[in-house]
Amino acid sequence: MGTSDIMPGISGGTIALITGIYDKLIRSISNIKFMFFKPLLKGDISEFKRQLFEEIDFEFFIPLGLGIVLAVILMASIINFLLGNYAAFTYSFFGGLILSSIYILYKQLDAFNIKAISVTVIFAILAYIFVGLNPMQAAHSLPILFISGFIAICAMLLPGISGSSLLLLLGQYEYMINVLHRISIIEIIVFVLGAGVGFMAMSRIIKYMLENHKQLTVATLIGIMLGSMRIPLQHIVTAPVTSLPICLIIAIIGMAIVMLVETKFNYELI
Repeated sequence: MGTSDIMPGISGGTIALITGIYDKLIRSISNIKFMFFKPLLKGDISEFKRQLFEEIDFEFFIPLGLGIVLAVILMASIINFLLGNYAAFTYSFFGGLILSSIYILYKQLDAFNIKAISVTVIFAILAYIFVGLNPMQAAHSLPILFISGFIAICAMLLPGISGSSLLLLLGQYEYMINVLHRISIIEIIVFVLGAGVGFMAMSRIIKYMLENHKQLTVATLIGIMLGSMRIPLQHIVTAPVTSLPICLIIAIIGMAIVMLVETKFNYELI
């Protein structure tokens, strides 16, 4: 998830969906209500610890969080190198992941009726337009970084919407990459705080939508993922013609990996 979120156009939510942890991710975040602070304010440390471990699934969040953080730190330079020298091949692989993820979501639909098709088409068009927008010229103040973290993490929870693409649109992507490279603690903390607030808010919205409007939500996500294919395709079609067969092979490899993983982690969304 961390590696994919570094790449503009690729969503960490897509990777969560592929690996079968999306449902658990949304539920685990939504279950955090911060009620464990009440006994802490009363000085009841034992009750605080009990409620803390009841609300927060540390066995899930610690390895997931460490994996994401390590990927962001270690992979930033590698992804920049791949995008700078092998953009078409890199996006071909992730494009294959997205296409297979669309198939996984399609299996969650009870019926692909006119209503579902209409919603899919509408959001595919909106996503296609969105990812093609020109970046804003924005400042890099702490409040802006907080808001950027909030928005980017909301996108990370949605398969098909890239947090990196939103950071690009907000004019913060290159700046945050540099912040990570020079390990600017204050700016990282502010960005992470914004991300934390966005994490809590968006997880509850997604959980509600999946529990009460699952079919339309899945159709929406399929549309978003279809529209987000604009970025990988733009890099692939501009590559030399001689590279296209290799791009196709790499995309198929990406799709095959997803199919193998999906066979192992086959599950139902909320």
